[in-house]
Amino acid sequence: MQRETVHRSTPFYPFRDDGRSVTRTSLPGNPHAPSAARRFVRAALADWTTLGLLATCAYCRGTAGGCPPGGHSTDRLADDAVVIVSELVTNAVVHAGTAVELLCRLDPSADGEAAALVIEVSDHHPARAVSSEPHAVTDRSGTPEYGRGLHLVAALAERWGITYLSALKTVWARLPVDGWDTFALTGAEPAIDRGLRAAEILAPSPRASVARDDRADQSLAGRGALSFLAEASDLLAGQLDEDMVAALAAQLLVPRLADWCAIWLDGEPGRPAVGGEGPSAPVQRLARVWHADESRIEQLRTALVEEPPMLPEGTIGGPVPIPWPSGREPGAAGGAALAYRLVAGGRGLGTLLLARQGLARVPDDVTALTEDFARRVALAIGAARQYTRQATISKVLQRGLQPRKVGQIPGVDRFLVYEPGDDGVAGGDFYDIFPAGSGDRWSFMLGDVQGSGPEAAVVTGLARPWLRLLAREGYQVGEVLDRLNGLLLDDAMEAAEATALLVAAAGGQTVPEGPQARFLSLLYGEVVPLPSGRGVRCTLASAGHPLPLVLRPDGRVHTVAEPQVLLGVVEDVAYQSQTFDLEPGDTLLCVTDGVTERRSGARMFDDGDGLATALAGCVGLTAQGVGERIRQAVHDFSDTPLGDDLALLVLQVQ
Repeated sequence: MQRETVHRSTPFYPFRDDGRSVTRTSLPGNPHAPSAARRFVRAALADWTTLGLLATCAYCRGTAGGCPPGGHSTDRLADDAVVIVSELVTNAVVHAGTAVELLCRLDPSADGEAAALVIEVSDHHPARAVSSEPHAVTDRSGTPEYGRGLHLVAALAERWGITYLSALKTVWARLPVDGWDTFALTGAEPAIDRGLRAAEILAPSPRASVARDDRADQSLAGRGALSFLAEASDLLAGQLDEDMVAALAAQLLVPRLADWCAIWLDGEPGRPAVGGEGPSAPVQRLARVWHADESRIEQLRTALVEEPPMLPEGTIGGPVPIPWPSGREPGAAGGAALAYRLVAGGRGLGTLLLARQGLARVPDDVTALTEDFARRVALAIGAARQYTRQATISKVLQRGLQPRKVGQIPGVDRFLVYEPGDDGVAGGDFYDIFPAGSGDRWSFMLGDVQGSGPEAAVVTGLARPWLRLLAREGYQVGEVLDRLNGLLLDDAMEAAEATALLVAAAGGQTVPEGPQARFLSLLYGEVVPLPSGRGVRCTLASAGHPLPLVLRPDGRVHTVAEPQVLLGVVEDVAYQSQTFDLEPGDTLLCVTDGVTERRSGARMFDDGDGLATALAGCVGLTAQGVGERIRQAVHDFSDTPLGDDLALLVLQVQ
């Protein structure tokens, strides 16, 4: 059963597929889909132009050689197509939440109809209506990428409609190819229009200068501006370094909007002023200078260092006209310059300066577009700074969580692997090996605090010293866990929570309200030499932790210890320990859930005793060899980065 809704009176043409004029792709139903769709459409149009399926643009049609190789992707057709596909894919992601199928095709002229570009976007939730209201999808930095609903699609497309199937809903739009009054920028094509990645945009241009004329300004009005801002937002949002944001922003502006530009970044505020009260004003540094003629960049930088723009106090946005001194742009006859304060969240982050040669004033369209662009730059810089603060705090905390020195048990080879998750946030995994009081008694631990970030790190920083103290006081394995459980449930932990919240707030993280959970899983054990002198006796207990495995020299693998409740959850728990002997050649493997719960689709690494199978293949390896083999197996299990900390401890009796 098929139901089709068409907006406009002309019937929609059936599907034609000649193998060259159709291209399709599948996109995940996540915030990255709209930007990927925009790049896909631009690449398709460029390929069709190279193949001769699309005629040269109107501006180049009468010139020798026509369009340059690959055609122009900044014409009106490309801009309209990018805006439409961005809206339709965003709509599908927000309101359907499934994978998105994107199809682009060229329909030849027929029955009096002009040739057309047809865009189809399908999702797999046909029961959900297509929204005509504005919507938002969050990009990589957490910044909403706002859609404008189907009103914009209806305004740009000749016809558009919705086709319903039993398990598929398709929204399509038809844009005529012939008759467009297109034009293009002369000279080299800006990298942003080719949908290139940041590294390609920052590559030096082979041309010394790029010409620009009034057609460029006209192209940035309306449809061109929407396309430029959409792709610029995607590129800027993916950067986690403020200097890279400044570099990208400069090369997105030049030569498309300006002949040259410069970006200053404010230093972090808050330090007391010298000889005065209160914090000092942030010091600006010149982060990036860019010129359409790359041979002039160093001269321009020197001039700008000597004479930075002076903006009126209290300037929040822009634009602010800046005089054009003769020394500012060597070799130029003069022109117009505008400065914009980069402000995000009410805080000034820097200043953007752009200039146009040979003009008394910057055109209004360029001024308005640059102001919108500057807001996006400021948001990207703010996000990069917040990430840097959080990463710095995480590194400091991570160093504090790791023991300065890991003990070496006599007669036992040991190997440790610890890798933080891909997000770089300080996690809750911890480990240690240390002598437990007098004699030949040694203790080892491998634990995982619930959650991640400063809250988990603070609990981790307390749990490890407490365990050391309890072990050296002579408590047995089960008693150590009993007392640690009581400490986690005690009101004294409120001080740790308060410290964690302060650290989180300093790093710009959202501070949760109410009491926080503070439970952890732990594998804790003791090792003493056997009376025979060959091997060791191990006593250990597991509290909500993946159970350890023992590998015998003949390849047999079995679990040791019994599962018990997590620490910090239930009061008055009597934890039990198990004792067993490890003989020469035996290997004890302890891991955290970052190993056992490593995911590949719906499967986990330890499904079907995956960890035991991997360990059985380690017969004959040293402790280091076992650790490296398991670590590699965990990485190879999935193509995705680690989503959680990976920690494992290997003890092998010599």
